[in-house]
Amino acid sequence: MQLSSIQLQLTSILAVILFCCSTGAAEDDFQKFVLTDTSTNKFVESVTLSPKDFGNVAADFKWRIHKDVLHGGKQEGVDLITIDNGMMKIRVIPTRGMNILDMTVGDFRLGWESPVKEVVHPQYVDLDTRGGLGWLDGFNEWMVRCGLEFAGHPGVDKFIDNTGAEAEMNLTLHGKVGNIPASIVEVRIQKEKPHRITLRGTVHERMFFGPKLELVTEISTIPGSKKVTVTDWVTNRGAGDQEIMLIYHTNYGAPLLEEGAQLAAPVKTLAPMSETAIAGLDHYATYAGPTPGFTEQVFLTELFADDHDQTLICLKSQNGKRAASISYSIKELPYFTVWKNTTAKADGYVTGLEPGTCFPFNRQVERQFGRVPKLAPGQTRQFSLTYGVHLGEENVQGVLSKIKKIKNGRKPVVSRQPPEHD
Repeated sequence: MQLSSIQLQLTSILAVILFCCSTGAAEDDFQKFVLTDTSTNKFVESVTLSPKDFGNVAADFKWRIHKDVLHGGKQEGVDLITIDNGMMKIRVIPTRGMNILDMTVGDFRLGWESPVKEVVHPQYVDLDTRGGLGWLDGFNEWMVRCGLEFAGHPGVDKFIDNTGAEAEMNLTLHGKVGNIPASIVEVRIQKEKPHRITLRGTVHERMFFGPKLELVTEISTIPGSKKVTVTDWVTNRGAGDQEIMLIYHTNYGAPLLEEGAQLAAPVKTLAPMSETAIAGLDHYATYAGPTPGFTEQVFLTELFADDHDQTLICLKSQNGKRAASISYSIKELPYFTVWKNTTAKADGYVTGLEPGTCFPFNRQVERQFGRVPKLAPGQTRQFSLTYGVHLGEENVQGVLSKIKKIKNGRKPVVSRQPPEHD
């Protein structure tokens, strides 16, 4: 059924109201500094912002935000923003869909050593190369979103073209949003305590006779904390229903990833994604050291949650003195993928811990399993994840205890064969 122009206007107004309410704070609660705005052709190439630029808010923590443009090689023209909250540094790449390059507390870095060494500008990424695997040409971030129109493995899928006929399209690995520069980027500092520092960006994945999706993201942290929260709002700006897929591909390498490192998660269901993962099923939560020639293994899970639908996972070091956690809602992100790629360091020793609206099969497969939600015209869905760093045995045990409490002695249902699909 077609919506009237009045209905569309009312739907858009309601979406704006819901969006503003979901942020939990009014616009005038923040002091703002705009870095990029394509609507006014504004672009700040390089700047350092500190408490003195915002009325000395939370000056005791000596926080700052630095923005610069990278030069040379494939990183020519890439915007890079460093948020230093006085305890932790978070490096964000507006040019690459507001992906997060890494997060560092002291000498402890969350990220990984990809064979891709530069922060690659999207203009040098051909998504169609190598049978749709071109996304890997720029893959070196700690947290990269996969989506929005589609995510997962490359392959053929069907769609309705502009003539109303059924047609085929080649889907590329993990979609487009991670290679789209942000159109609006601004810094927001909360005037009152806890003086949250927020980097807000808007990314448009849209085309004529195609999707019209908008991602608004807030990457925020409290001065002096060891946590960062990523809150995203995905809105369908088109006049028809639109499928979406979204995976938060969060990647950990050394020093946290090492022989004997372990994943702790309240697993409800567990299955191998492919035949190659079957052999590792019984050891999916324990990691080997760098192993030349290792073939990646992927495991598909659903997680238990607490009474508020919140779940929690963590990756801990072998000695239990360091850990990194992710907490989020299973209502927003019902599926959790574990990607193990414990190959040689030179080839990219890494594991991916990936909450999502789906698993990383091709869209046509995910659609068969009912894991491709749709957004109605003007509809917005929110996704929020909090990433934490835990240093010292006591702090690590604290997060493990929370996971154990969520699990509450319940055992996972394990499937020993990959899901069957056409």
